[in-house]
Amino acid sequence: MKSLIVSASILGISLFTSCGEKPAPKKDTTPKVAVRSLGGLKIAYYSNDSIKANFAYFVKEEGIIKKKQKAFETEVERRTKAYEAFITKKDAEARGGLLSQNEIAQVQQRAQEMQNQIMQYQQTEGAKIEELAMKSLETVNKKIEALGKKYCEKHQIDILLMHGAGGQINYINDRMDVTTEFVNFLNENQAQIEKELN
Repeated sequence: MKSLIVSASILGISLFTSCGEKPAPKKDTTPKVAVRSLGGLKIAYYSNDSIKANFAYFVKEEGIIKKKQKAFETEVERRTKAYEAFITKKDAEARGGLLSQNEIAQVQQRAQEMQNQIMQYQQTEGAKIEELAMKSLETVNKKIEALGKKYCEKHQIDILLMHGAGGQINYINDRMDVTTEFVNFLNENQAQIEKELN
């Protein structure tokens, strides 16, 4: 009995040693996905970029945000130029000996106040614009979601996917593209859905 166990152990060790010398066989990377009938399941998709470019409500909301952003940037630039002009003027006066030590201290204090006001404006107004943009995007998304449901119910679509750069869909057949029709539907029904969502 002991000799049988010893023989089996030696055989196992020799097999283990000889296996370690051979290169590992290549593994099959073919996916093992069973083909299944979807039984008439209707799937469609729309391009997210086309929604951004052609859904009138989205374009309008984006225009409002851009206008506010531009006004914000213009005001920051105006305040910065005023600050720089003040510094340049007072620096020239100080170099010309036109300012006393007391006046120089007052200029420095005023310059610091102006700089702080610019920073404060950037923070508060920038945050307001960002919040407005987030709320606007949330509203647009709610409309698209609600109208997407209506669109699918109307056309018996079981799954409506969004396709775009950085999205989760790598490829989808162009025959399933309903972008133009969906954007038209969004534009035609946006006013009605706005009433329903409010």
